[in-house]
Amino acid sequence: MTTENPAARLRALHVPGTPLVLPNVWDAAGARAVVAAGFPAVATASAAIAPALGYDDHEGTPPDEMFAAVARIARAVDVPVTADIERGYRLPPDEIDARLAATGAVGCNLEDSDARTGELVPVEEQARLIAAVRAAGPDLVINARVDVFMVGSGARPERVEEAVRRGRAYVDAGADCVYPIIIDRLDVSDVRTFVDGIGAPVNVAFLPGGPSLADLAEVGVARISFGPGLFRLLQGHFEAALQAIAAGGSPYPAA
Repeated sequence: MTTENPAARLRALHVPGTPLVLPNVWDAAGARAVVAAGFPAVATASAAIAPALGYDDHEGTPPDEMFAAVARIARAVDVPVTADIERGYRLPPDEIDARLAATGAVGCNLEDSDARTGELVPVEEQARLIAAVRAAGPDLVINARVDVFMVGSGARPERVEEAVRRGRAYVDAGADCVYPIIIDRLDVSDVRTFVDGIGAPVNVAFLPGGPSLADLAEVGVARISFGPGLFRLLQGHFEAALQAIAAGGSPYPAA
């Protein structure tokens, strides 16, 4: 990249068909490992940071602690950082932008379900939130999460149609990228339909058993993230190591 502005650098990395791959992290050590592996940006995962801090996901983490965790991650690396801040912890839009700026992050996720009810927020309400955050932070890279496939209802075609409707509204409100979380549990053709219907960069999660990185690139995805997947994978290894120790064995592979 030739630009010095980290937000512009992050935005420019969202290329349909040549996606930005983001193995999400939850601490500074993980962020440094991501950069050392050659990735050009770092993303956090609230569903990994929350349990690492001793809280539940879905806005169970106090905002001060979540933003402090993001700040530690951003300080540890010299690449753009985008933060998963759920739906903003019910903070005013100008405070969301100010707190993100204070951490050093230049991008964020904003999801369209209510953590208190587990239901989708009306699309007009979410569009107003995105527009207000955009107005407060003109350079901020906003990734608008669409939760239709997680908490919505209806048959598959209806959910895809509703996800496209919401995603287009969020792009019109100022979002840079749209994230239909767990759409890739459906057929990759549904991902293509969504990408074609949005007309803006699309973020898809990489899930076990889902489409490959190459398949997602083929249908025009611009960003691929791992959410809490790597955290849960490593936690599984840690728990297996603990079981080995508790049984009187060694947690280390045989030489």
